[in-house]
Amino acid sequence: MTPANPAPRSEGPALELLVHGVGGATAQGVLGDPRTVRITGDGKAAVFRRTEDAQAELHPERYAGRPVPEAYCWSNLTSGNGARALWLLLLPFMVANLAHWMRPGAVGSRRTTRVYGALVRLVALSLTVLLTAAACEVALDLVAWQCAGTHACGGARGRLEFLAPAHGGWWSQPGRRLALAAAVPTALVALLWYLSNRTWSAYESQRPPLGPRAAGAAAADGGTEDGGAEDEGAEDEGTGPHRPALGRPGFWYGRRLVARLRAAHTAAGLLTVAAAVTGAAARHDRTAGGTAPAVYGAVLETALALAGCAVLYVVLRRGRSERRLDARLDRAAVRLLPGAAAGLLAAGLGYACWSRPGWVSAGSLPGDEAFRVIVLAQGALVVALAAAARRLHRRARHPRAVLGGLGGPAVAMLACALGGVMTGGVAQRVADWLGGPGVIPGPPVLLSWQASVIPALLAVLLVPALWLALRTWRTARRLAPAVEREYGAARPDAARSRRIAGTRARARLTDAAPVIVGVVSATTLLLGAAAVVGAWRSGRPPARTLADSGLLLSTAAEAAQALGSWLVGLGFVLFVAMGRRAYRDASARRTVGILWDVGTFWPRAAHPFAPPCYAERAVPDLTWRMCTWTDRTGGRLVISGHSQGSVLAAAAVWQLPSAARRRVALLTYGSPLERLYGRWFPAYFGPAALAGLHEELDCWRNLWRPTDPIGGPVILPAQGRGRREVDRPALADPLVYGRCDRYPLPEPILGHSDYRADPAFAEERARLLARLAPPLPRQGPASGGTGVDGGAQGSSGRSSG
Repeated sequence: MTPANPAPRSEGPALELLVHGVGGATAQGVLGDPRTVRITGDGKAAVFRRTEDAQAELHPERYAGRPVPEAYCWSNLTSGNGARALWLLLLPFMVANLAHWMRPGAVGSRRTTRVYGALVRLVALSLTVLLTAAACEVALDLVAWQCAGTHACGGARGRLEFLAPAHGGWWSQPGRRLALAAAVPTALVALLWYLSNRTWSAYESQRPPLGPRAAGAAAADGGTEDGGAEDEGAEDEGTGPHRPALGRPGFWYGRRLVARLRAAHTAAGLLTVAAAVTGAAARHDRTAGGTAPAVYGAVLETALALAGCAVLYVVLRRGRSERRLDARLDRAAVRLLPGAAAGLLAAGLGYACWSRPGWVSAGSLPGDEAFRVIVLAQGALVVALAAAARRLHRRARHPRAVLGGLGGPAVAMLACALGGVMTGGVAQRVADWLGGPGVIPGPPVLLSWQASVIPALLAVLLVPALWLALRTWRTARRLAPAVEREYGAARPDAARSRRIAGTRARARLTDAAPVIVGVVSATTLLLGAAAVVGAWRSGRPPARTLADSGLLLSTAAEAAQALGSWLVGLGFVLFVAMGRRAYRDASARRTVGILWDVGTFWPRAAHPFAPPCYAERAVPDLTWRMCTWTDRTGGRLVISGHSQGSVLAAAAVWQLPSAARRRVALLTYGSPLERLYGRWFPAYFGPAALAGLHEELDCWRNLWRPTDPIGGPVILPAQGRGRREVDRPALADPLVYGRCDRYPLPEPILGHSDYRADPAFAEERARLLARLAPPLPRQGPASGGTGVDGGAQGSSGRSSG
């Protein structure tokens, strides 16, 4: 046991680097002072101090017995200007990217790990194709083919009149209308490429500190060249001679893979547009009997198929390479693939503009089968992904991994469902805006079947929701007497006991989230398969298919179709409204930012169009700051992270070279390291990985409360003899049960907030600093200066507040 009142081992400079959690924290709020100064950093992420502490290194006598507080603020990486509200449209991509990191980690299963990664990348590619196909459905089918070809729709809308056949203009032929409308999905693909390229430069192009010591550590840990071979998943458990994955030099710098995937997904989007335009014209030419146009169309379709195979090869060929700083680019894939796809699109547009006077657009655009193929492919990929995950889980045997190792496949299924809802929502709303079923045929039948199963999905989801509510109520009743015994309440207050017990019971709902995710994913997979079968066999919407099946069944089908269509449309409208509000309102933008704080911690390993990974900027920032400060001062540093900040702090400590790690202590509080990350991402935060971090960093302490729905204990395997435990016993929340002399007013139930206000925080921080090694002799400033020392730049920093 640690002594109750440890005496500091030695005097010397000490720094406390505070890393906040989600929710848009400010430097003034973290430091508790309205007057702060920026020490180093920019408008996206920076280190701040109180103005009076800016020159602390020059006056160590003022800080005897206490560290200098310093705050790393990273809020603007996820909730800055209004343009980031558009990231809501990338939600399916973000969820698919999470599935990559949720795989179980098993040593010696590199082949299965590679298969798992390849399957997730294929799921991500299908989402890009689905989104582009949805844009083609709206622009090419609903607007250019159906509405512009119908007098009741196109003739009634002045902006589309020049496309109408009755107008007789150059654009009135169907192929030319399709070529013109193809500008919309093409612009969407170009926008996604631009955002991915731009956010890489702003967020993820930060190199970790690879000085002589770090480079030597990387070489010792297996960071040698391997000819570009894919090494994802190798030795992820932190055993053997290799470092854990989060400690590898190239983990937070994946330029090569992101560039490859960006080229492949851009090409896939352009090829989808080209196939939609070329396919319609080629089908007409095959039936019209023209030899030259039919041959040209067949050649183009063959070229598109070959280009699609090249895209699949690039996606499947290579995964992440983490053992080294992989800054190389596969220039052939990055440059030639999008260029070739753009050339084929241009050729397809020219082919569609070929004069075909007898061509008339009737019904819907031939291509309804495309959505069925995409949905079937996604279902098959998710099933194969589940098989790979189960095989990895059987070898890894993470006891607390969610859904028995099936967390990744379940989340991948949710990504596909989100993509389907967004696709159906935008198509349904545009069809209604253009006049509805009485004016145009409308969107593909499959979308109507998918909408019809949504009420059934909600009904199924209601069962576990009611079960969890009942279980929470019963747990709260059972905990109330235990709360009174725990506090030793001489005069129990039933209302007070119920509030504390209810908060603890609701905090446990976080551990039940996998049940909801599993039920939703499994039900979505089954109902989605039923929708595909129904649409394929009938070729009609559910209400028309079951119209002659009896009054009860036909009424239920009609009600499900109407309600599902309404829910899909409402969901899309709410989604757009939320994005619009977030664009204009800073507080709403912070709410959206919280979602990205959790979802974009991981690098873009599966989908290049996902929102950028802020940790690829934040983790190098923290690593650089800790390395340079300990080098320049020889002092002790405790990095204290709250909530998501504790995950960033742990990831940065993993990246430290051994010399700097001996000068650093880790204090986490309200931390989801094991409760969320350890269960959902077992290959990276599982028991072996956290135990390895504890072995490398003896000075680590974790604070948690039973009322906290996010944070929890860091559950580690049995500690070796003489090892200190990481977790402090659960903190009391509230601090006292009722009124007393020291607390004459009722104390609040804090839950996930205000850990630093608890007396245990300062106590544990002092113990950690006392356990660190004595300070080293102070070094002189490096030539040229790094600009990160508090005394070097603090005087020139901009004050705020």
